Amino acid sequence: MASWSDFRADEPRLAEAVRALMQQYGPGLGYLATVRADGGPRVHPVSPVITDDGLYCFVVDSPKRRDLERDGRYALHSFPPEDSDDEAYLAGRATVVTDRAKVARLAGHLRAAPQVDWRLFEFSVDVAMVARHGCNGATPFAVEPPARPAVQVWLDPSAASAEPSAEPARTMVHEMRPSHSACATPGRV
Repeated sequence: MASWSDFRADEPRLAEAVRALMQQYGPGLGYLATVRADGGPRVHPVSPVITDDGLYCFVVDSPKRRDLERDGRYALHSFPPEDSDDEAYLAGRATVVTDRAKVARLAGHLRAAPQVDWRLFEFSVDVAMVARHGCNGATPFAVEPPARPAVQVWLDPSAASAEPSAEPARTMVHEMRPSHSACATPGRV
C-alpha cells in the first residue's frame, strides 16, 4: 500500500491534479465510498485533508466510521467542477492514525473541535485516476458529441509486485484529445 507521499513522489503531476480537483472549492470535498457490513456500498460526502505527507480524513462516529474500522477499503471521488465534468478518483485502504503527535498537529492546524467524537484516518493509495472531459464533457445537450476523456491512471507498484502473476506494476494511460482552449469560462484563466 502506497502512502500519499509515495504516490506523489512517483507521479507528482497526477497527484497535483488529484489535489486540485479535491480542493477546488477551498477545503477538500469528495464522496467517500465504504463497505457496509453486508458487503454493500455506502457513499458519504467528506472533507479529505491532503498534506505533503498524507491523505487524511476526520470521521465522526457514524456508519462510515464503523465501515472503515471494520473494513478499511475505500474509494474517494471528487465533487464535480461547475464548468466541466473533470473528475479525480482514489482507492485504497484507510487506517486509524494512532500517532498522537500527528493527530494533534492536524487537528490543531484544521481547528478540529476536541470535544467532538472523531477519529483521524489515513488513506493509502492503491489506485489514482484523473479524467479530463473538457467543457462539453458528458453533458447530454452538447452541440457536438463529447470527445473521449483524457484519462490518467496510476496503480501502486508495490501492490502489483506482491502478486507474482500480475500485469505490469504501474500503468499510465493517456488518451489525448484536442485542446479545449475555447472552453474557458469568461473571467477565468
